[in-house]
Amino acid sequence: MQYRIAVIKGDGIGPEITDEAIKVLNVIGKKYGHTFEFQEVLAGGVALDKFGIPLPDETVEICKASDSVLLGAVGGPKWDTLPGHLRPERALLGLRSALGLYANLRPAVLYPALADACPLKPEVVGKGLDIMVVRELTGGIYFGERGRRQTENGEEAYDTEAYSVMEVNRIGRVAFEAARKRGKKLVSIDKANVLESSRLWREEIHRLAAEYPDVTCTDMLVDNAAMQLVRNPGQFDVIVTSNMFGDILSDEASMITGSIGMLPSASLGDSVEGKNTLGMYEPIHGSAPDIAGQNKANPIATILSVAMMLRYSFGLETEALAIENAVNAVLDQGLRTGDIAAKGDTVVGTVEMGEAIAKAIV
Repeated sequence: MQYRIAVIKGDGIGPEITDEAIKVLNVIGKKYGHTFEFQEVLAGGVALDKFGIPLPDETVEICKASDSVLLGAVGGPKWDTLPGHLRPERALLGLRSALGLYANLRPAVLYPALADACPLKPEVVGKGLDIMVVRELTGGIYFGERGRRQTENGEEAYDTEAYSVMEVNRIGRVAFEAARKRGKKLVSIDKANVLESSRLWREEIHRLAAEYPDVTCTDMLVDNAAMQLVRNPGQFDVIVTSNMFGDILSDEASMITGSIGMLPSASLGDSVEGKNTLGMYEPIHGSAPDIAGQNKANPIATILSVAMMLRYSFGLETEALAIENAVNAVLDQGLRTGDIAAKGDTVVGTVEMGEAIAKAIV
């Protein structure tokens, strides 16, 4: 099979980690008889520097014409003083909207070899963690009306949280389907005791739950959820929540697993029969400009992101498992980048980690 992949290396450590992910994909291609064609495009800070905007039209068009999108990371302090519409992060929002990517899947897995890196006590973690956070991606406060206005107290800034029944219904279906394939347990997280948007969210999730009688669905307020993730994370299987809550809680879940450098993500839209499901795949961490170009970044989250690409966009489950098994094998060998290293581990750089995972693919 032949697949076209748009590559947005982005800023900071983005180019380094995407290079290692591409290296792994090329090994998969040779071993399993696939051809991956990569076309690099610009978005984020590098696009701002070259074109004066974070998301050029050409980038959007090439991404739309591709079978999938691989993203490194965008942003950095260099562009922090720019107005909101010119910040590098606006490229992410623009891509999600333009490509119709409304469902963000963020698995948080604690690998046995990294159990000591978990900041929680072993008795809290139990036998391990495997949580899937399903985050709504194109609605809510990140896409609502915003602005500034003058009041009697001076300048005031506002951002609006809004959700429609359609938006809740479609992300809810993604979450229920995911729960069906896992432990058949779904927790919907909201702030229904305060927010009207959360009350609508809860009502629609309850209506949808009637269509999935085999899935146990419960509600949890977001502040309680934040506490429960560190108090008893093993109670969670699949979590579904809004854009902003999902952004925050998935980062919390990532640190429970030992390092934010370990967690991949998939941003998906509606599948079309007979076509690949267009998705954008990226690590959930940032651009880490403080270590950029130093061969220190952890490429595992990006490598695991391309495993998700193989699974969700291309339907190549065997190939996806080959990458995940290779990551497990390398961790079992004791190889670590600095962010996940403990005493006695062998510390390697970005390139060395990528090469070791590529060699471990069978």
